[in-house]
Amino acid sequence: MQPYFLPYIGYFQLMSAVDRFVLFDNVQYVRQGWINRNRILQHNQPGVITLPLAKDSRFLAINDRHLSDNFIRENLLNQFIDAYRNAPYFHSVFPVVEEIINCSHENLSAYICHSLMILRQMLSLECEIMLSSDVAIDHKLRAQDKILSICSTLGAHTYINLPGGRELYDSESFQRQDINLQFIQPEYVCYRQFGAEFVPWLSIIDVLMFNSKNEVINFCQHRWAMSG
Repeated sequence: MQPYFLPYIGYFQLMSAVDRFVLFDNVQYVRQGWINRNRILQHNQPGVITLPLAKDSRFLAINDRHLSDNFIRENLLNQFIDAYRNAPYFHSVFPVVEEIINCSHENLSAYICHSLMILRQMLSLECEIMLSSDVAIDHKLRAQDKILSICSTLGAHTYINLPGGRELYDSESFQRQDINLQFIQPEYVCYRQFGAEFVPWLSIIDVLMFNSKNEVINFCQHRWAMSG
């Protein structure tokens, strides 16, 4: 998976399903994607939060991008305060948000990886988080070939992804290398927000603000199914 900023719960359900979670940090940054953006609940509607990036070539890899010198962390924290100050678990979750946002890393990949490490620990997920750039393969490989090479190098017998990856991979190519290609399907997790119509698939922070930590751990560990 690419490193995403405060991703939705399915990302963490995938973490719960694997032994090693490889972050593809040395692939090209995608503009207008979810690497440095996500959605939270603002006035009962989905609102976008963004990590501002330094202006640079759009062809750079994720681990070559940096946060903008104009990134004011307090402003981003205030967005979370305005959105969730009345949420039932705000006082226990906001210190975690502060720890994430106030990270001193300026490198985009390092900043996001730091946040995922914190959330992994909070959610009692046992997978090892690795960077693709740290795996000894030919990094000129792309897409499926790169994944197969990483699986082979790490001795993996199963590769698991979210359902959006179905169109990206050829199962026969995995079978030829004795690798089992699997996908997890996150269940639709509905919970009470502020009493208005439920807004689904927001950042994991939204889930944590409205549910106890044990409930969210249960969502991550059990509210998904596996298929080939």
